[in-house]
Amino acid sequence: MVAYISQAWRHVRARFYRWALRGLLAGLLITVLGGIAVFAWPMDAEAYLHAPASGELMDRAGRPMYAYLNPAQQWCFVRELDAISPWLVKATLAAEDQRFYSHPGVDPIAVLRAFVQNVRGRRIASGASTLTMQAVKIAQPAPRGWWSKVRQAINALRLERHASKNRILQAYLNGAPYGMNLVGCEAAAQRYFGRPARELTLPEAALLAGLPKAPTNYMPLEHRERAMERRSQVLERMRAEGFITEAECAEARQAPLGAQWHDFPALSPHLAMRLAPEAARQGGPLATTLDAGIQAMAERLVSRATKGYDGEITNAAAIVIDTDTADVLARAGSANFYNTPGGGQVDATHAPRSPGSTLKPFTYALAMERNCLYPEESLYDGSLDYGMYNPLNYDGQYRGLIPASFALRRSLNVPAVTVLDRVGESEAYAFLQNIGLTTLHYSPEHYGLGLTLGSCEAYLDELAAAYAMLARLGEYRPLRQLASDPEGPSKRVLSRGVCLSLYEMLNQELPGEPAQELVRGGGVLPRVCWKTGTSTGHHDAWAFAYNQQYVVGVWMGNNDGKSSKWLAGARSALPLARRIFRSLPPRSTPYWPEAGNDWREIEVCAVSGLPSTPWCRHTRTAHIPSSQYSTRRCDVHYPAPDAPGGVLERWPGSARSWDLARIDAPVTMDARDGANNAARAEALRILEPSDQSEFVLTGEPRGDTVRLRTSLDAQSNVYWYLDDTYLGVSTADKPLMLPLSEGEHKLTCMAGADSAVPSGATHTVQFRVESPSGAPSFRP
Repeated sequence: MVAYISQAWRHVRARFYRWALRGLLAGLLITVLGGIAVFAWPMDAEAYLHAPASGELMDRAGRPMYAYLNPAQQWCFVRELDAISPWLVKATLAAEDQRFYSHPGVDPIAVLRAFVQNVRGRRIASGASTLTMQAVKIAQPAPRGWWSKVRQAINALRLERHASKNRILQAYLNGAPYGMNLVGCEAAAQRYFGRPARELTLPEAALLAGLPKAPTNYMPLEHRERAMERRSQVLERMRAEGFITEAECAEARQAPLGAQWHDFPALSPHLAMRLAPEAARQGGPLATTLDAGIQAMAERLVSRATKGYDGEITNAAAIVIDTDTADVLARAGSANFYNTPGGGQVDATHAPRSPGSTLKPFTYALAMERNCLYPEESLYDGSLDYGMYNPLNYDGQYRGLIPASFALRRSLNVPAVTVLDRVGESEAYAFLQNIGLTTLHYSPEHYGLGLTLGSCEAYLDELAAAYAMLARLGEYRPLRQLASDPEGPSKRVLSRGVCLSLYEMLNQELPGEPAQELVRGGGVLPRVCWKTGTSTGHHDAWAFAYNQQYVVGVWMGNNDGKSSKWLAGARSALPLARRIFRSLPPRSTPYWPEAGNDWREIEVCAVSGLPSTPWCRHTRTAHIPSSQYSTRRCDVHYPAPDAPGGVLERWPGSARSWDLARIDAPVTMDARDGANNAARAEALRILEPSDQSEFVLTGEPRGDTVRLRTSLDAQSNVYWYLDDTYLGVSTADKPLMLPLSEGEHKLTCMAGADSAVPSGATHTVQFRVESPSGAPSFRP
């Protein structure tokens, strides 16, 4: 028996040695193969570090503006580690992997602890997964099981050889599940707390750090008590690891859960839809030139602008441009992206519409550039007959002899057509194309002289770029919307002096605001140029406002083209442009250009506004662009020895082809001729306040006054009457200030005996003053 037992023991011992040897060899083989896998087997680490990012539109400061779902229909916004709250980093390490920065990818202590727990519980109670192993699992999902764990462990060891700890931690925080279809901490922070991950507080960070363990079970929008309990566990782990103090832990545990549903940003949806393919290709943040704050403001004001018209105006659009860089700061394509009659998804900032009078400044600018118009040259506003074409002013009235600046400021049609006739239709057509208008699909003859009145179509964004050229003193640049876009090639299309003249010609107080001389609590309002436009038949209303800081363009109308009496530029579009412009953040850069050497002073005839000749009895000084020649001289006055004073006046016999520097078929008059006096009297005009202007009382000390100005201030005394009551006299050195009082008023000026116009000549305007609570009705 003893011999049998001894033999059996030898047999068992031999078999044990064979098994041990085989086990040792297998262990050595596994160790060698594992070492080869870890240290020698090539690995594409980026495959484990790359999260399935959603596309995002970011503003110029890196703030999110619009978010897209990724191809898996998840929200996943990838962020660098330094853009994630340190609280969340600490909370994640405490909850998931306390020895993350000390183990090689697999934590032996955690493995041993998990083995003991699993044996005692006779089930898998702990997986001992490190953050590195979880990052591997997120990148390569696999069924649960020991072999999957082994593969994860090997790949975790390999990953640690090819990537830094911070890169791995960043990959985990960007790829971990946080409930619903939220992937990564940034999406979770924005959805649950409405803020970026960098701004998370300690309680918020602890809540998020606890979610990846069981996102559905702890989802705070549905299981608030479970989420609170899990948050407390994470906070205790942070305290135990020394990440927070006892007091910080107690205070954070008492904080309310704070999680609720927050929508992801959805600013500038029209631009977002246009850039969706680019965002999908990039798979991550797409930086734009827009400013999220300005965009939100513009969308809010555009949405409000259509209210109160009883459905007669249902849509509006606006664009804001940085004058200096041509960067688009905001573009609101419709009044409501989801609920605009005719389709709010149509981007009205790039829809063809009739531009009305918004093209007139470019006609005047081109005429000055071609040396066939001076800023203060006298034009004639009267009946004009071109056979089949008879342009009329918007209000159906005529104002006679007026300066070019007044004609443009009042947007008179007849003088604008006269100026275009001088320039030529083909020249104006080519110029508009040169400054970016792509909607001129027909020949110049198709549009005719009505081109300057808007007999074509235009896009709001292209027109805004053209106005930005004026604001930039003649330098045209294409608009930029993506930060990655290079600055477009700039080209000079107008001289600086011509654009300076446009600044002065279009500079006027915005309706509803006090005069520029009035001071508010925040200081003098920045000066602004503006121009409105109304399409024929009242289908479109436009307004553009600009200075050296910003350009604002506005369109209002209906997608179905329905007309409305409210669709007049100054009535509906200009108030919206004013509200947007005055809501823009102030800048430290100058808002008004310095003339420098781009202007020069000349003597002009007080009647014709042209460079004077020896026969012009009355002259005054005026500024013209330095690039302009003064060869076009007054042809109204000429020598006549037999006439009183040796001078006669002659005037064009017709308003057609009006040009006082070259009078064809003249009508000659002398100083005794009543018709002559009537024509010369038209040179007297009240410039401020302009006719039909409106003011709102501010109630500020010395604030509610306006300076009275006329076209003859520089060379004549002017006598003033308010509501037929004598006010006083203004001189070149001493202007007259008018205190404003509520109500409708009539203001009349009368020329003195020393004037270039007949003594006693008058001009009258009407204006309105309202209290701050009044609701001004802007006239077109």
